[in-house]
Amino acid sequence: MSISKRRIGDREVHPIGLGCMNITHAYGPPIDEGDAKRLLAHALDIGCDFLDTATIYGAGRSEELIGEALGARRKEFFLASKCVLAFRDGKRVIDGRPDAIKAACEASLKRLRTDVIDLYYLHRPDPNVPVEESAGALSDLVREGKIRFIGLSEMGEDQLRRAHSVHPVAALQSEYSLWVRNPEIAVLEACRELGTVLVAFSPVGRGFLADPPADPATFHQSDMRLNAFPRFLPEYYPSNLALLDEARVIASEAGCTVAQLALAWTLAKGPHVIPIPGTTKLAHLDDNHAAAKVKLTPAQVARLDAHFAPERAVGPRYNAMGQATVTTEMFDFER
Repeated sequence: MSISKRRIGDREVHPIGLGCMNITHAYGPPIDEGDAKRLLAHALDIGCDFLDTATIYGAGRSEELIGEALGARRKEFFLASKCVLAFRDGKRVIDGRPDAIKAACEASLKRLRTDVIDLYYLHRPDPNVPVEESAGALSDLVREGKIRFIGLSEMGEDQLRRAHSVHPVAALQSEYSLWVRNPEIAVLEACRELGTVLVAFSPVGRGFLADPPADPATFHQSDMRLNAFPRFLPEYYPSNLALLDEARVIASEAGCTVAQLALAWTLAKGPHVIPIPGTTKLAHLDDNHAAAKVKLTPAQVARLDAHFAPERAVGPRYNAMGQATVTTEMFDFER
């Protein structure tokens, strides 16, 4: 079965990319670095040619691993990274000042062992710096040949349009899955209008949209899902699990896994949507990659839309601290 590639910037890539956060942090301790490098190499071997990382992932170690593992294969993949959000003196900071963005880019280029980053995002909005100024710094980096396209992450329609007025925004990254439908409020359509790709992170619901789903009882104490993402807490998670029954039924009808169903659903939301599931396991990487072959019927998509209606998700998407760092639109019932 042929796979229709999707365009990001000036390149056509496989419809499903690879998020490179959890090889170094977030969902527990970093995986063995040899295993991480084998995972990255395997991604390219199977045709997964859009890799997405960030300065903050593992305090730069995710970028370094990509550079070490894939530096000699740089032409084989579209490379995205992010600035603004970082660790400084052991503390998480948000710094969208132009000078800070340019310094972060220089550091990322060295860690990634490359002369140019294909797509460079503002990882979070800096409330102290107008997005136009931060986008202007990215525009300067494009002119200097250090990055090729600019992107935004976890921002709403207003900031997307404001940044786009300074320089075309090639991609907006936002959490988007059956479990998190917020992009449908405004940015999904705004991206379509502006010619911007919606890069969907956590499209498998941080492990929720799997079979079996993630089990919080097995999470490592350092797993961010235990505090940053309340839907995994004991008072919310059991109620969310009931949503998966219908997903399993439709996955069986479609001849795919639940994770593949979740990815196929995001792909069905428009040719300008590219999901980037992350994983630490080769088998999951293969499973995710193969989801591009799953074709859902309009009726199946409609059933999933209705069953996973936004108000049916139990608990807030972020804790208060996390929610304060994003400008993604919220549904009225979330306020």
